[in-house]
Amino acid sequence: MPRQFFVGGNFKMNGVAESITGIVNNLNSANLDSNTEVVISPPSLYLTLTRSLANPKIGVAAQNVFDKPNGAFTGEISVEQLKDAKIDWVVIGHSERRVILKETDEFIARKTKAAIDGGLSVIFCIGETLEEREANKTIEVVTRQLNAAAKELSKEQWAKVVIAYEPVWAIGTGKVASTEQAQEVHAAIREWLGKTIDSHAQETVRIIYGGSVSEKNCRELATQPDVDGFLVGGASLKPAFVDIVNARI
Repeated sequence: MPRQFFVGGNFKMNGVAESITGIVNNLNSANLDSNTEVVISPPSLYLTLTRSLANPKIGVAAQNVFDKPNGAFTGEISVEQLKDAKIDWVVIGHSERRVILKETDEFIARKTKAAIDGGLSVIFCIGETLEEREANKTIEVVTRQLNAAAKELSKEQWAKVVIAYEPVWAIGTGKVASTEQAQEVHAAIREWLGKTIDSHAQETVRIIYGGSVSEKNCRELATQPDVDGFLVGGASLKPAFVDIVNARI
């Protein structure tokens, strides 16, 4: 059975109620590819607004979650709270949280386990910096990040994971991994799934690409056999996001 194409929109720390309402209304009225799963991720303050406005077919993801169920953790948000707000997805491990906020592989893995244990699906982000790419450490880095998650998750839980490969040097820079570069890393991740998890995970877990994805480059990237979709940053705030969702039409 072919893997369903997946396009996520990460708004990051952008938007207010008016602009986010406009984005959601545009998606609701657009002719989106019915074979593509779409999940959008607004700032946490607007999760409930987005969920109330978005077509039920459009998923809504938090941009973060904590690994503890509740307690004195000022500023954090729990899995239970997200589920209570009818949010079914969460983005975990984005490079901006790894690099800027210094989240470790182990912490990210614990958050992933907590999210899945609590009934959420996870967009699990991995990727290398420019220095690591130039040192030919790309596969080593993404494997290390994946191995941390593999220590926490059961084989069955990988069914709740979408892996997002996002080279840090391509995020928000306008630089995009070539189709060959993206496919090479995605193929290595798929091989890792087969060796470390099992053949079912290798065949079924979706691996999406992120990093300056736009309506101009998405169609070529979408032709690659191991590119199962995209995690889109800045372009998800624009009408052109519809074109990326429809990259395979």
